[in-house]
Amino acid sequence: MTALLAFEELTKAWFGVPAVADLTLAVPEGATLGLIGENGAGKSTLMNVVGGVTPPTSGRMLWRGAPYAPRSAAEATARGVAFIHQELNLFANLSIAENLFVDGFPTRFGLIDRAATAERTRAMCARVGLDLDPATPVGELSPGERQLVEIAKALHREADLIIFDEPTTSLTPRETARLFEVIARLKAEGRTLIYISHILGDVARLSDRIAVLRDGRLVDEGAAAAFDVGRMIRSMIGRDLAGMYPPRSRPPGEAVVFEARGLDQPGVLADVGFSIRAGEILGLFGLMGSGRSELARAIFGLDPLADGTMTLAGRPLAGGPGARIAAGLAFVTENRREEGLLLESPVAENLSLVVARGFGRGPFGVIDAEAHAVATERAKTELGVRAGAIAVQPVKALSGGNQQKVVIGKWLMRQPKLFLLDEPTRGVDVGAKFEIYALADRMAAAGDAVLFISSELEELIGMCDRILVMSRGEIAGEFAESPFRREAILAAAFRETVA
Repeated sequence: MTALLAFEELTKAWFGVPAVADLTLAVPEGATLGLIGENGAGKSTLMNVVGGVTPPTSGRMLWRGAPYAPRSAAEATARGVAFIHQELNLFANLSIAENLFVDGFPTRFGLIDRAATAERTRAMCARVGLDLDPATPVGELSPGERQLVEIAKALHREADLIIFDEPTTSLTPRETARLFEVIARLKAEGRTLIYISHILGDVARLSDRIAVLRDGRLVDEGAAAAFDVGRMIRSMIGRDLAGMYPPRSRPPGEAVVFEARGLDQPGVLADVGFSIRAGEILGLFGLMGSGRSELARAIFGLDPLADGTMTLAGRPLAGGPGARIAAGLAFVTENRREEGLLLESPVAENLSLVVARGFGRGPFGVIDAEAHAVATERAKTELGVRAGAIAVQPVKALSGGNQQKVVIGKWLMRQPKLFLLDEPTRGVDVGAKFEIYALADRMAAAGDAVLFISSELEELIGMCDRILVMSRGEIAGEFAESPFRREAILAAAFRETVA
């Protein structure tokens, strides 16, 4: 097949350290290339080179056989490259039509032709199955609808290459299915796509060819039909992953660490009650909007409750987040970048966020820099955080998996009694997932209680001692049998019964 885009011995180095090294790869025209690799493997750097954000250090790119070297993102867009990012590039305060035509509206007699703008917007939206008023503000749309607007924008610009970067991270199952239908239509139209995702099953399903990066180098490439998940994992991490989930170090004890009774929040939670034992990993599953994250926020004291009681280690749990942290509660939120980290601050400062006062010395609480450095460096080593000089390196420079280890690590330094883990593996690669599962096992092995909230049922089945299912703000089922029955858990989420 003719290559739309080709890389020839492409290298991109930062301060002499290659993020992409000697890469030779072709993206066939009209095909879908699945691009996979661990966080930090070089995928984002490579796409930034394609998109004109940064130039390569050496090597070259070809576009339909001719040299391609965009000097800016605008130049790459003009050549026919479109990105569908995880964080979408839309103006929430503008309408759908204004977002589509932001760089050039149809005009008539020197003025914006509103009728033509609306008509063309409807036509573009219809191509992606979006039936909305062109005047609707983008800020009022769901994440899935916003993504379809981004795709419509790419089609409006007649993009030849559309790059999807972790497109399903914030989508509901229904929105994901809708996105896949649109991708199927794009493929049928002969569009060239690059699909980047940590969800390997989706990559295998959508791609014609698969390329694997590791440490900036192309380590495997070929027809998608020749890849199974096992081959993908081996290529990504350079070894066999002996099972997706680490074996549990020890069984849970009998002592109850946390108990909730009659938790009620009108319209959100209804008579929720459960307990977690010492050393137990309790899974919490449910569809989008079932109340999973809302329950975690209420336990942590972020959202008020109309009724109900909670105890931690036999004592009433009350007050705001500060009081609950002091009582022994830890909360890893599902949005690590906005709620779990200070992105501009060094790794060491992020690791010590909830224990910083413990390093204070003297009447003025001046931080003991040496003790702080020793403790955070030890935490970095124990967590396996891949970072340089953590006293100065900003946490935003780390890969997603390493950022998540820092988020978990800041709580481990406090040694809490109960961990609330809300989507702890979202947006991280398979190798980092295994390490996060191992951290959850480490928490349980120390006798702590873990509430593991996830929309990925397979990881709950692989890691948990029991699984609770939420639906419409209520506990709709409890499963403790081993092996777990996947169909029964899903039926409880949908409020149905199975034989």
